[in-house]
Amino acid sequence: MLHPIKLAVFAVLLALPAAAQTPSTIDAQTRRIMAATGANGLAVAFIDRGRVTHVAAFGKRNASGERLQTDTVMHGAALTKTVFAWLMVRLVDEGKIDLDRPLASYLPRPLPEYPAYAALAGDARWQAITARHALTHSTGFANFFFLEPDKKARIHFAPGSRYAYSGEGLHLLQFVLEEGLKLDMDALASTEFARLGMTRTSVKWCADFSGNVADGWNDRGEAQPHEQRARARMAGSMDTTIADMAKFAAALVTGNGLSPAAAAELARPQLGITTWRQFPTLQPELPPDTQDDDLSAALGVVTFRGREGPGFYKSGHDAQTASTLVCLKSLQRCVVLLSNDVRAEAGFADLVIAILGQTGVPYAWEYGRRAGKSEP
Repeated sequence: MLHPIKLAVFAVLLALPAAAQTPSTIDAQTRRIMAATGANGLAVAFIDRGRVTHVAAFGKRNASGERLQTDTVMHGAALTKTVFAWLMVRLVDEGKIDLDRPLASYLPRPLPEYPAYAALAGDARWQAITARHALTHSTGFANFFFLEPDKKARIHFAPGSRYAYSGEGLHLLQFVLEEGLKLDMDALASTEFARLGMTRTSVKWCADFSGNVADGWNDRGEAQPHEQRARARMAGSMDTTIADMAKFAAALVTGNGLSPAAAAELARPQLGITTWRQFPTLQPELPPDTQDDDLSAALGVVTFRGREGPGFYKSGHDAQTASTLVCLKSLQRCVVLLSNDVRAEAGFADLVIAILGQTGVPYAWEYGRRAGKSEP
């Protein structure tokens, strides 16, 4: 019997065409999704057997009608988290950090002595939080502290015991790297981007981007300016291009530049996901017999299993942009989508399936839809 999450997309899968992987068919499917969603701009990249084989951009980059191009700088949103995970395993390879050492042990003072974490003084569980917990969204934090009733730090469950999406977990990890290890995240990321040939990607705003940057459109079709983030925030501040993200996806699926152990660790299923959808983040867990055994958190990505075997993915969005990255491990095949119009997100599942086939990506869990079911 199919798990309820998989039932949600089964009928859709049966109706979709076979995977379309030539440049012309990929482009045709992309234009179809733009027309269906009303999106103003959408960029796509395809990686096959670890090589970038197609990169294209369609539509507009701003309200003036200037063309979206493959080197147009776009907001990467939560794909930044996957890049952060990549940087972390690079640091592990270099012996600079241990994924399972308590993060607090890298700091010169107890964590609650820092203002952002003062509210944790009465909860000793902060001493157990590790980098692995942060990268698998299992710190116990809410997505953001400002969502708490008192807007203060709080641990909701034993670190490492379950998945609950949390930008704050990544904020803590970044804070420890900067405060405890004195690392500059912008410099660290820039060095790695240069190694990968990602010439127009940064985790904070660069003035050099201004000549070819994408503004966005919100869910009402209203034009919005590109947000220029002056500080690196490894939970979501990255600016990038579809051409650069294609290079990153190729490195991610092949492990280029990582030790074999680090590459395997990056996308290894590590923590079963026990909720029927991703958001809200602190919802109750499903009964054990209804949980999806093929859905797990890895480092900065979510893993799944489908007809093509194991894979992993990460999506992101804000008020005016949307993005996703999906990779199949056995074929070293990936699709990357970046849009400067959040309305395009409604077509992402359809487009990825049209290009990659029936992969098993948990779209119902990602987007909170379950066919024929109501929320438990």
